[in-house]
Amino acid sequence: MPEVIFPGPEGRLEGRFNPGPRPRAPVAMILHPHPAAGGTMNNRIVQNLYQTFVRRGFATLRFNFRGVGRSQGTFDNGIGELSDAASALDWVQSIHPEAQTTWIAGYSFGALIGMQLLMRRPEIRGFISIAPPANMYDFSFLAPCPSSGILIQGTNDEVVTPIAVQKLVDKLRTQKHITIHHEEIKGANHFFESEMPDLMGSVDRYLDFRLDPACTIR
Repeated sequence: MPEVIFPGPEGRLEGRFNPGPRPRAPVAMILHPHPAAGGTMNNRIVQNLYQTFVRRGFATLRFNFRGVGRSQGTFDNGIGELSDAASALDWVQSIHPEAQTTWIAGYSFGALIGMQLLMRRPEIRGFISIAPPANMYDFSFLAPCPSSGILIQGTNDEVVTPIAVQKLVDKLRTQKHITIHHEEIKGANHFFESEMPDLMGSVDRYLDFRLDPACTIR
């Protein structure tokens, strides 16, 4: 997985990038948890998501938000991190300009940034949000949510309350023209410490469904 350095709004950003195996390969970007809680692109859930999309032939990027690792800048409470994500997606798309499909996946704080990016980038056709912090941030910006996706939550999450995620799912499901999947991983806490196979099984089943040529959700 080649190390890459690319320009961001506040200086260079550090990432790991696996080019697509063909010119028109789809694009995927993975976003990491909160920097103040030790979140980096090397988080194990982020790495598993990255490897999943690589295996499926996506041009796949994970990167460190500003102030993390070798990425320049300082934490900006989500505002600058959203700009980082937009710049990172621009960079991937400059390498794969013919990509017809773009996906975004994020864990915790990364899920928040990913869902905000959905509102800016109509080319994003699918999302995976793991433990989106619906009890900590206002998700009303998803009005309407422009893309179908899945939200995955642990039933014993002590950081992001399952009931808050359920309320977000219920709200999104009232919208027309999108389909929202929701899965709960029984017994999993916020870090899915013993439930990684279950978590990634949910991700793989959803991608199998969405990437099936017969799937009508786009």
